Amino acid sequence: MPPVSDPRNVYSDAAAGKLNDAVKTAKPLVYVPHTKSGDVWVIDQASFEVIGRYPAGIEVQHVVPSHDMRTLYATDDLGNTVTPFDPNTGLPGPRIPVIDPYNMYFAPDGSSAIVVAEARRRLIWYDPRTWKIQAETLTPNCAGIDHADFTPDGRTALFSCEFDGRAAVVDVPGRRLLRVIDMPHRNRRMGPQDVKLAPDGSVFYIADSDSNGVWVVDGAATRVIRHIPTGGGAHGLYLDREAKRLFVTNRHEGSVSVLDAYTGAPLTTWQIPGGRAGAEMVHSGGGAHMGGGRPSPDMGGLSADGKQLWLSGRYDNAVYVLSTDDGHLIRRIPVGRGPHGLCVWPQTGRYSLGHTGITR
Repeated sequence: MPPVSDPRNVYSDAAAGKLNDAVKTAKPLVYVPHTKSGDVWVIDQASFEVIGRYPAGIEVQHVVPSHDMRTLYATDDLGNTVTPFDPNTGLPGPRIPVIDPYNMYFAPDGSSAIVVAEARRRLIWYDPRTWKIQAETLTPNCAGIDHADFTPDGRTALFSCEFDGRAAVVDVPGRRLLRVIDMPHRNRRMGPQDVKLAPDGSVFYIADSDSNGVWVVDGAATRVIRHIPTGGGAHGLYLDREAKRLFVTNRHEGSVSVLDAYTGAPLTTWQIPGGRAGAEMVHSGGGAHMGGGRPSPDMGGLSADGKQLWLSGRYDNAVYVLSTDDGHLIRRIPVGRGPHGLCVWPQTGRYSLGHTGITR
C-alpha cells in the first residue's frame, strides 16, 4: 500500500477536493445498478435527473471503480460479466466475461482484480488488463462472501461472510485464506455485510444486518472486540471526507447512524422521511418505479466535495440524497427495480480498492 500523508488517517489523500488527474475530466454522475431490472441508470449530480438507462446484464449488483480510476465496472453475477463504463462520457462498453462477479476489489498495487464470487465461495484473481485468471482462493466456510477492506499495509484483507455469521481473513500477496473469525452471535440469514477500516487502522468495522449494529474487529483481523448497536438492518459503511464520522445505513428502519470514526461512539441518527413526504420528487420519464413503504437505505457513496451522501433504496426503488451536515433529505429520486451498489463519480483519492469507491 502506498504511504499516506497522515499516518493517523489512511484516507488523508482522499479528502475533499483531492481529485487526481485521472478523474478531473469525469462527468459528475451517479451510476445505479439494479438487481431486478438488470440495467444501470445514470443520474446527473447537479440536476438529479436520470439521463441514461443501459442494459448491463441479468442481476447487476455493484458499480466498481478500477484501481487507476479510469473505468467503472458494473458487475453482473448471474450473467457472469462486467460492463465497463467510461466516466468521461457516462457510456458503457462491451461486456467482459468474468465468473460470478457479485462484487470486485483490487490488490493495493493494482496487479489484480479480485472478483468476489459469492455463489462459488471463492475469490478469483484476474489480470485487470487481459481479464485472464491468475489464481483462485477458496473460502469454503464463508457462505455469502461479499464485502471487504484492507489493512493499512495492504497485505491483509477482511471479507464478510454474509450467510455464515463470519469474516474471512485473506493474505493478499499469497492469495490464500488465513483464517475465519466467528461473530459472537452467528446469525446466518443476512449478516455481516459491509466492512470499513478505521482511519488509524486500529480496528475494522463490520455492519451486521441481523445484529442491528456494527461489530468491531481488531486491526490485525484476529478477533471481535465488541458490538455497537445502531439500528434495524445495519448494512453499509461510509466515511465523511475528513474521516471523522462513520455513516451506517440501517436498511430495515430507514435511518443512518452517525458514529465517531475513531472510537465508534454514537453521535446521532438521521431518519429518512418515508414515501412521498418530506422530499421533492423527481420524475425522469417512463419506466420509473416508485416502490412503497419505509425507505431502505443500502449502498452508496459521498460526493467529491463530501457534502452529499447518496444511497440506494434497495427495496423501495429509489435513490436518496442526504446532506452530510445534518442528514436532511435533499432529494428522493425514483429509479428501477432493486437498486443496489451505486457509485458516485468522480471520487477523491489516488487509487481505488474497489467496491463502490474505497479510495485512498
